[in-house]
Amino acid sequence: MSGRFVRASKYRHVYGQSAKKDKCYDNLHVSENAWDSNFIKVNPKYLSVNWQASGGGAFAVIPLNETGRLPERIPLFRGHKQAVLDTDWNPFNDNKIASGSSDGKICLWDVPENHTIRPDPEALDSIEADLKPAAILQDTKSKKAGHVLFNPAAENVLATTSDNTMNIWDVGTQELVYSFDTLGAFSSLSWSANGSLLATTSKFDKKDPNRLKIWDPRQQKAIVETVGHGGAGISRCVWLGELDQIATTGFSKFGSNRQLALWDIRSMNEPVDGFKNLGQASGVNMPFWDDSTKCLYTAGRGDGKISYWELDGKQFHELDEYSSEPQRGVGFMPKRGVNLHENELMRAYKVVSSNTFIEPVSFIVPRKSDAFQDDIYPPTTGVKPAMTSAEWKAGKEAIPPKISMESLFDGQGLKETSGVQDKPTGAVDAPAHKKAEPAPQKAEPAPLPTREPVSEPTPAARPAASMKDQGASMAAMVNKFADNQEDEAETVDDDDSSFEEVPKPAERAPRSPAVEASSPQVSSPLRPKQPESKPEPKPEVKPEPRVSSTATPTPSSPASESTIPTSAVHQDISEIKHLIAEQTKTIASQAQQMQTLAAEIESLKAKLN
Repeated sequence: MSGRFVRASKYRHVYGQSAKKDKCYDNLHVSENAWDSNFIKVNPKYLSVNWQASGGGAFAVIPLNETGRLPERIPLFRGHKQAVLDTDWNPFNDNKIASGSSDGKICLWDVPENHTIRPDPEALDSIEADLKPAAILQDTKSKKAGHVLFNPAAENVLATTSDNTMNIWDVGTQELVYSFDTLGAFSSLSWSANGSLLATTSKFDKKDPNRLKIWDPRQQKAIVETVGHGGAGISRCVWLGELDQIATTGFSKFGSNRQLALWDIRSMNEPVDGFKNLGQASGVNMPFWDDSTKCLYTAGRGDGKISYWELDGKQFHELDEYSSEPQRGVGFMPKRGVNLHENELMRAYKVVSSNTFIEPVSFIVPRKSDAFQDDIYPPTTGVKPAMTSAEWKAGKEAIPPKISMESLFDGQGLKETSGVQDKPTGAVDAPAHKKAEPAPQKAEPAPLPTREPVSEPTPAARPAASMKDQGASMAAMVNKFADNQEDEAETVDDDDSSFEEVPKPAERAPRSPAVEASSPQVSSPLRPKQPESKPEPKPEVKPEPRVSSTATPTPSSPASESTIPTSAVHQDISEIKHLIAEQTKTIASQAQQMQTLAAEIESLKAKLN
């Protein structure tokens, strides 16, 4: 039987699981507006849903725990004269939300702490009357506020778009900071993780191909523009978190095939791996990115499929797909809101095409252990901004502090694992797809009041040392003590020690050529390699035999008169212990992989039989 190669991935067995009916949301009135929107946004406390309401635009805020069938009438957030087109939750405050509407207004809202969709019916009118916008923003040039999106790093910075205008607001001061015009209507926008750049997709008309642009809002211009998907349908984009890459979805020019593409912002002439065809369909794919797992989710409008992909740096590998009832819109939960005790990797809330039902879908990694799975839950973005709006306007670039997922698993709440991380976005004019050099990252660099953008490629991950390399390093270091381990303590304290070990690079004494030739060369991955000292050549020097630790030291040998400090011996022993621990971890990981492969082989045998 010929085997089939299966790509190794800890997310290979992720599966989608829909919630039971009593955990869904029924009897909704989702907006029937034709604007190409997701219709729903979610955070760890609430759902916001564009609502089909008479007498002007409105949206509903539904607490996540109030599932089941909704009452016929619920409190609505009314503040627009026309249909609400988009909403977005403040990433640093789960009770603040912004909404955009066809009337061109942007409303800012504060959700009451005791908000519910099942209040006392007699108090419903007074409750809805109290749900008023905290502030209303409007640009006289904008006729429609089609997209609203908060900056993921800077506090109170909000981007909004109309048909051909982009505005940047400081919602704290309610000030229009930047405004610039462009040709074509925006179909999506996405911030970089450090909040310095914006990616957008736009289209002038049906015959014009989709345009992918990268904007520097503080320069009020597009610094890169390229032709994206060539089909008649619209395109979507999403910035891949802290990477200098962007993913887009759209359609091919001929055949109306759905497409997926990966772009490197340092070379935007064409996609990194070309356009990946995903089959024919009429609805656009809505992309969502999980930066902690480097996984992309694409939800097809109208077909009910949610596919998930893993990025290996240069291309997307499809893991699997989940399919149920056709969906009209989808919202994805921020990572800090997933169920860690169920090994939930991601959770989506899909608006079923009937417009009356919202179904949560969990994407789960199957694990037998009930312990915290640190390999699939690295630290993630918290709720503390990296900078103020004033610092952002002054040119600062930084990434917000990360929080520990293990602290959430243990019920300890939000616990930061790092401070604000200085991270400028890579330059867009750097050479294409050049391999990035590993760069050390500081845990808590001091934030600067201003910073000019600096070209910095994305750091490449350094592979761990193999078992073979670790074993070779350990054997080399052990050989230094192979003469007489029983008399180790006596040798360390003896001033006339015959060991040929060099105590420290800074204290290295010159050695004779004979001793240099007989000494083993030790290469340790934990210690930087020091430059070798070249002793002056001496005529007619005869090789000297290796001297054991119990023999009488040779007076004429400078190396035999050197001593080994106790700290140097303990340091090397500590290094050996560290390598043994790393090797043990590697063996355990390989054993687990072998068990998984054995189980798959048994499963295949059972199917063949």
